[in-house]
Amino acid sequence: MSKKSKTRPPGKRKARHMPSVVGAHHGTATLAALDIAGYNLEVSDEDGFVGDRASQTAFRKLLDVWRKRCRDKGRPDPLGKLPSAQLSKKTLDRALRGKAASEAGDLVRGAIEEFAVELTDVIERFMRQKAWSGVQRIVIGGGFPESEVGELAILQAAALCHVAEIPVELARLRHEPDDGGLIGWVHLAPAHFAEHADALLALDIGGTNVRCGIVAFRRAKAADLSRAKVLRRTKWRHADDEPSRTALVDGLVAMLTDMIAWADRRRIRLAPFVGIACPGLIREDGSIARGAQNLPGNWAADTFHLPTALREKLPVIGRDATQVLMHNDAVVQGLSELPFMRDVKRWAVLTIGTGLGNASYVNKGARTPAAP
Repeated sequence: MSKKSKTRPPGKRKARHMPSVVGAHHGTATLAALDIAGYNLEVSDEDGFVGDRASQTAFRKLLDVWRKRCRDKGRPDPLGKLPSAQLSKKTLDRALRGKAASEAGDLVRGAIEEFAVELTDVIERFMRQKAWSGVQRIVIGGGFPESEVGELAILQAAALCHVAEIPVELARLRHEPDDGGLIGWVHLAPAHFAEHADALLALDIGGTNVRCGIVAFRRAKAADLSRAKVLRRTKWRHADDEPSRTALVDGLVAMLTDMIAWADRRRIRLAPFVGIACPGLIREDGSIARGAQNLPGNWAADTFHLPTALREKLPVIGRDATQVLMHNDAVVQGLSELPFMRDVKRWAVLTIGTGLGNASYVNKGARTPAAP
């Protein structure tokens, strides 16, 4: 089965089937195996939110500073004319690979060292908060760690944590970030779906991209769902299209409808369920309280409820009404690691992307973690 494909959702289309009818709610904070201690933690000081200093955006700003220092000395910018925000990860990674020292590599390494200090400071400040008290392991996710630059920054942050005697271990997300933001839903969805269906549908909505996928439970391979797998994933870079809020919802419906048809052709039994991960603080009724400012339109409006908007346009999955749940994207990505975190009591996730997402968890029991 194909795992990845890129698609641009078609224009507005009306569902040809009866809409699903089950109410939508916020994903729970209490699971059988753990409690979600907190997420979307906002720690601030006189300079603003400290988490903003450990995002991919913050790294690019640091790199701009280093490049300006070079130009101020009358030397040409070794990274060219493009602003740092527009440089690809591959371009920055290539700057690190030179066999001999290069000025471009020196600039990137300088920004990495400063970023590692900022990330270490964020970790230390977060661990002073009640929701993060006693955290033993932090999983680092998001798109930034997938580059050589990001990996080096995390390694340096881990070393700085050790030097500063911060009692925490840093670990990398086992799954691709694009998959982790979908796989986490197998642990948030009602447990009976894993017993009676093959897979579920999931969405991961960010300020730049939307990812839609079919996630197989694979319960026969691992009862703890540690072998859950994305069977198919599509991606829409909606930031290029600058859709309205309504157009974005229609695009989501088109992506989900395509997934339902794909699963039906392959006789994959989908659970009557859709999980939606998105940034921000999510209320119990599934509406967004704050933190969705990078999404098109006013997602925090009292009159807008994304799960209902989707549910009313989706076809019925199988014979049952569809349940739609929404949760914070860092919470979902972190939960993809749940089966492998059973050897610690308290753990957390930081997702380093355009912004810095965060969530913390408390296991209800500890045991030897599942094999990867």
